Amino acid sequence: MNRPLVVSYTDMMDYGEAWDLQKKLVHDIDAGEQQEHLLLLQHPPTYTIGTQRHPEHLLISEEDRKKKGISVYQIDRGGDITYHGPGQLVAYPIMFLGRGKEIDLHAHLRNVEEVIITYLRSHGIEAGRKEQYTGVWVGNFKICAIGIKFNRSTSHRRDFITSHGFAFNIKSGLQSEGFGGIVPCGIEEFGVTTLEDCTGLVHSTEQVAQELVPIFAKQFGFDPIWAADVYV
Repeated sequence: MNRPLVVSYTDMMDYGEAWDLQKKLVHDIDAGEQQEHLLLLQHPPTYTIGTQRHPEHLLISEEDRKKKGISVYQIDRGGDITYHGPGQLVAYPIMFLGRGKEIDLHAHLRNVEEVIITYLRSHGIEAGRKEQYTGVWVGNFKICAIGIKFNRSTSHRRDFITSHGFAFNIKSGLQSEGFGGIVPCGIEEFGVTTLEDCTGLVHSTEQVAQELVPIFAKQFGFDPIWAADVYV
């Protein structure tokens, strides 16, 4: 029998608010006070710098960044700098890894990638992985970035609870709006792309979220339960 997964979509949520919500969910799920969650949302324009800490990959000046209204957060996920903004679907799976089974953190990342690869295949797009890099690629262009934190469970010593997650580029124009001001994920030789750039069609971010959920649930063995309110 599959585990229940509480799923929600929020059209726009400040990055700091979402980060605080993730930390609270990690604590509450670990304590047995909440079920596992999948938060799906969009952020206002934001740069996040992961634990690799390469501030030189932020290319835009502070003055220009403020003019564009782009926030900056140094956060506790793995990886380098990336951009979040309207037209990008961000997913934060807050879920247990382990539960009495052997844990393979690299396999978890590959499973997350497989969700996006499967989704893109259903839209006629051949996507895959690129050696040495995490994420999902269409040729030499990254369409989905992945950065996950594995939080050690305090109640189940051999287990982890995941936070952070993946950012799936949906709308055209993300390059000029935000990615152009950074070296995305510290990778200079390759670019980024979006679902709309690949298909030539307009896609609703919320609709993509709804279409992704069954794929995610099947990949990880969940029964999704949609919830209107994610504030806990």
